Amino acid sequence: MFATAFGGARVGTATALAGGALGVVLNFSDAPTDFGRLALLTIFLVVCGFTIWGIEHYRTVAALQHDIAKRLIQEEEYRKLVVDELQHRLKNKLSTIHAVLHQVLQDQPQIWASIDQRLRALSATDDLIARVDGLGCDIKDLLLSELGAYGHVRFTLNGDPLFLPDKLAVSLALMFHELATNAGKYGAFSSPQGLLQVSWSVIEDRLNITWDETEGPAVDKIGAAGFGTKLLKSALTPFDGKTEMTFLKTGLHCTMQCRILRS
Repeated sequence: MFATAFGGARVGTATALAGGALGVVLNFSDAPTDFGRLALLTIFLVVCGFTIWGIEHYRTVAALQHDIAKRLIQEEEYRKLVVDELQHRLKNKLSTIHAVLHQVLQDQPQIWASIDQRLRALSATDDLIARVDGLGCDIKDLLLSELGAYGHVRFTLNGDPLFLPDKLAVSLALMFHELATNAGKYGAFSSPQGLLQVSWSVIEDRLNITWDETEGPAVDKIGAAGFGTKLLKSALTPFDGKTEMTFLKTGLHCTMQCRILRS
């Protein structure tokens, strides 16, 4: 068993044969060979064979699992490198846009002040999401970071402090970004009078979030589901959750429910 475990099947087989030969020489040399002794030798070799096969199979599976784990670690390192590079490029692009607009709007300080505040809020959101991956964050910080670009008077947040685990925080960050983007294009934030209210509560291990838009433009026709809608519908599935969206005359009403998985 130990010879196979440390040396492989060939070493284990050689050891088994040497052990059988040694047993024959030491125990059978002075006595006539009979059926009982042959049966004992056969049982010894069969047991050795099963032992060698079992340990060699385990060694093969362990080596395969080691290779898979090594490949997964390499893929995770590559993914992290790509994500870090993408975040770096997005940050540089936002900084370039910031510099260009500042140069163009030097003679219009009021307009620049408004745009500058929003660009800084968007940059803060990107930084927060980058930190969330592996750490987690408070849900209010996540919402403030995403919605701050639209002005704090346009939305209200209702709920107790709630720290989100990292994976759930990243999923909700993507969902809040999609909802906020849609509100800016078609919903409450696209109208001067539009308002948003986000509420959340936790009952046992279930998180309930309500996203209510009011005073926005009426939605006459809903197009085919795009990437954003599919994201909103599926992002909470790994957390035993679901998302429901209703387009009312007053604006979008969206409810999100999921289980908070504690690490």
